[in-house]
Amino acid sequence: MPDDPLSEVPLDFAREWVEFPDPADPGHVVRADLTWLTSAWTCIFGRGCAGVVEGRADDGCCSHGAFFTDDDDLARVTAAVGGLTDEDWQLAPVGRGVWTEEDSAHDESGTGSVRTRVVDGACVFLNRPGFPGGAGCALHRMALRTGVHPLTTKPDVCWQLPVRREQEHVERPDGTRVLVSTIGEFDRRGWGPGGADLHWWCTGAPLAHVSPEPLVETYAPELTELLGEAAFAELRRLAELRLDQGLVAPHPASPPPVFVELHRQRPHG
Repeated sequence: MPDDPLSEVPLDFAREWVEFPDPADPGHVVRADLTWLTSAWTCIFGRGCAGVVEGRADDGCCSHGAFFTDDDDLARVTAAVGGLTDEDWQLAPVGRGVWTEEDSAHDESGTGSVRTRVVDGACVFLNRPGFPGGAGCALHRMALRTGVHPLTTKPDVCWQLPVRREQEHVERPDGTRVLVSTIGEFDRRGWGPGGADLHWWCTGAPLAHVSPEPLVETYAPELTELLGEAAFAELRRLAELRLDQGLVAPHPASPPPVFVELHRQRPHG
């Protein structure tokens, strides 16, 4: 454990990338940051997380509410909210009527971005310490209770973090076009200029790099949802191959003893 729990590594360092075609779609190319995906990062909410706002460690990264990526995201979460019980959701009495709000920052059209409502300094779905149902996201709790993955109930930004997916159509020199999906670390810069003002951010913090398994394995459902089954299977194969060959530039926040354990040698036949 680092001497300073709030310590973070610099944002820029050597990274290992891999690019490959999606086996299920020749028009889709995946570009993935193997340094991040083979790191020992894991969520430590409630287990030492310092929170993004000073003095509110119990909030984790839920202090500012969650913005919705599109109408489908909002509709999916709306359906999930209908399944929350009072045992799932501490703030149900104040949130059932109005659980979204328009952010004060407006775009050029004059319309604010929709996010989950912030109540007493944190997301309306965040159960506070002392709640009988347990602290943490009510939507996450409900998913575990009903036997579904939390990515089906939570806002996109909540289940995707700390993985960042960027997509763009790229025209190649021969005139063909492909969709390039870039999978990488959602570091401070992922939040825009405001990311520099966060009290603490976990992706670059050694305190959060304590998993015995690499992120490509612990986040398999999320990565499958982002890339598709065939592309994820190929990503996992390439990540394991590079680890076995020792070709991945390690994440500086992952302690060397942990990183060595991620090298899983398999028999060659």
